[in-house]
Amino acid sequence: MTTAPGTTTDDLTGPGATGTAASTAPADEAAGHGPLPVAEPSQVRRAAFRLIGLDRRAFAAMLALNGLAAAAGLVGPWLLGRIINAVGAGEGVGTVDRYALVILVFALAQLVLARFARRVGHRFGERTSARVREQFVDRALALPAAVVERAGTGDLTARGTTDVAGVGTALRDAAPEVSVAAVEALFILGAVFFLDPRLGVCGVLALIGIRYATRWYLRRARTAYLDEGAANSALAEVLAASASGARTVEALGLRERRLAACQEAVERCRRTRTRTLALRTVLLPSVDVSYVLPPVAVLLVGGALHAHGAMSLGTVVAAALYLRQLSTPLDTILLWIEQLQSSGASFARVEGLAGAERPAREASAVPAGDRIEVAGARYAYGGGADVLRGVDLTVRPGERLALVGPSGAGKSTLGRLLAGVEAPDAGTVTVGGVPIAGLAPDALREHVVLVTQEHHVFLGSVRDNLLIAAPHATDAELHAALAAVGAEWAAELPDGLDTDLGADGHRPDGARSQQLALARVVLADPHTLVLDEATALLDPTVARHTERALAAVLEGRTVISIAHRLHTAHDADRVAVMDGGRLTELGTHDELVAGGGAYAALWHSWHGEPDGGPLPRPSA
Repeated sequence: MTTAPGTTTDDLTGPGATGTAASTAPADEAAGHGPLPVAEPSQVRRAAFRLIGLDRRAFAAMLALNGLAAAAGLVGPWLLGRIINAVGAGEGVGTVDRYALVILVFALAQLVLARFARRVGHRFGERTSARVREQFVDRALALPAAVVERAGTGDLTARGTTDVAGVGTALRDAAPEVSVAAVEALFILGAVFFLDPRLGVCGVLALIGIRYATRWYLRRARTAYLDEGAANSALAEVLAASASGARTVEALGLRERRLAACQEAVERCRRTRTRTLALRTVLLPSVDVSYVLPPVAVLLVGGALHAHGAMSLGTVVAAALYLRQLSTPLDTILLWIEQLQSSGASFARVEGLAGAERPAREASAVPAGDRIEVAGARYAYGGGADVLRGVDLTVRPGERLALVGPSGAGKSTLGRLLAGVEAPDAGTVTVGGVPIAGLAPDALREHVVLVTQEHHVFLGSVRDNLLIAAPHATDAELHAALAAVGAEWAAELPDGLDTDLGADGHRPDGARSQQLALARVVLADPHTLVLDEATALLDPTVARHTERALAAVLEGRTVISIAHRLHTAHDADRVAVMDGGRLTELGTHDELVAGGGAYAALWHSWHGEPDGGPLPRPSA
């Protein structure tokens, strides 16, 4: 895999990119695992108002059309009361027919206005949903690779799929539905108060039960839905890890452990979903009962007043019909309130990317040269024990430096600091006197590229996969880059550079995928390259050929190799030996072997020589 430091996978679709950053934490140092943040309710409200402000005309038109539709819907019950009073007064059929015709006209007007209101509302929702998706992608691309790795791909994937879809549905459907219902409910209550304030007070008092039920629900719903979203993210993470590592699971006999982990994640999802369901089973029946109370209260009070001659029968009937009609918009509002708790939690998770950890970037800082200096660097993952403990190192421009040492020595972590993926907790890591992790992404890519054993093949042709790193490269340059990393097989594909890669085309194995990633490095042409087991998936013969070809292409550039095979250290200008998070030896291969220290023992052990001592064969 090739990683442009400080970027995520999708960053690398732009100019100068070389591969993906979807790597896991270093193999020899356990990285901390921290979830992405969740936005506070106030932040979600501001984000919602900002989205409305971006399309305020459509939102205002939607409200206006909904208001007119709601007003047209009020005419029917009012005229029905007039009809009852007219019949009671002995007026003829002609009067009733005129009222009925007006009711029909206003019903048709309400239908037409509601249709246009929903059309405007849905268009508003789709545009706003598109803005949310685009904003999510922009924020995800701006996340440093280290942040994504600590959060886990499952969390980011769940936010970018399920949560974004939930927000889109709410914006598309909730905005028109709730606005229609809210305006209609206000108009209906206003009409009841207009008919008789006493009946209006009765209707409002009878609705108090809905208020208490809703408050009880809202106090508990946000936390419950956030827990459900977190459980979904954890399940996605476990399933993705189990699927991608299926061969490893099978080879190491971890099937039962992975099944247990998956079952535990599924059980957590079930518990959190059952919790939200339990809240709904309290809210919805309470609301259904509350709908009946206002019409009943109006009929009882209005009937008593009518019996004493204080109110006409038409007024009582019209008010009862209005309040019965009120159940429809209230039902819509309350159902969406329930839905919006889930969508609001999703919105909080989507908007939370804005608050994700981002290193301070020095956009104006320009490194004075290519010299890399590490001074007193200390680093720990997730607040744990230090993985690096005061490392001091100078990497000269054009030097080939090999980092070696036993597993867990801190090699990969030092490589990530050198590539700007992580910033040291203490001390400094600079290039040309400027902190590497503080460089702007574009400037960082010009100086350092990290290449790991992870790799990624993008959907598209071979040409598409290579042009990611150099959009204006010619075919000759693409073939030269492939040849440089030993990938002559690309020329033998059915359509050459235009051969599609992926499930419906040519499916390169791990070795070929990694060669494509290395070819992107050649095309990106950085001055410093950090190789973290970059050829680990290649067989020894191909790996050595690729390393030599790559070294030839990068002549005059700085190459820092985290050595997987000690012949890499043998070919390096200098070798840095890591042990326990510290730099214990530094010198040429011959000097260190002659010195008889840890590197000499490692070298003899790797060659199976009897005087190699008890040091284990190196990994990573």
